Amino acid sequence: MTTRTTAEQRSLTFLQVAIALQTLAIFFQAVTAGLLLSSSLSEVVHGVGARVMYGASMLYVIAAILAWRPGGGRPRPILYASGFLALASVQVVLGIAHIPSLHVPLGVLMFGLSVLALGQALSARLSQRSGSGA
Repeated sequence: MTTRTTAEQRSLTFLQVAIALQTLAIFFQAVTAGLLLSSSLSEVVHGVGARVMYGASMLYVIAAILAWRPGGGRPRPILYASGFLALASVQVVLGIAHIPSLHVPLGVLMFGLSVLALGQALSARLSQRSGSGA
């Protein structure tokens, strides 16, 4: 039983890292979007950031699956991660199509959802620590 707990903790940590990376990538995209107003080079940086953000979303799906499968965790994070990957796909299409009236609000929504998912993952980790440490 100790091995299972250790596997759950490792998977949860990987899940937290994946969500944090995704959140940072989206924040970076917001910064480079603002820079689009003042610099032509920022379009290249924003494009590279979009690829990193999409890759981070894929990593989030993988981390959610790994947190669920070997550790016997909840499958709900897989649903969240898959939904987020779908939103990221729509975001990329809207960005390529140059539809800022939908691209920008969706980016704000994605950042908020990512921060919320990160907060939930961190609070679950803290509640596990306080419950097992007593």
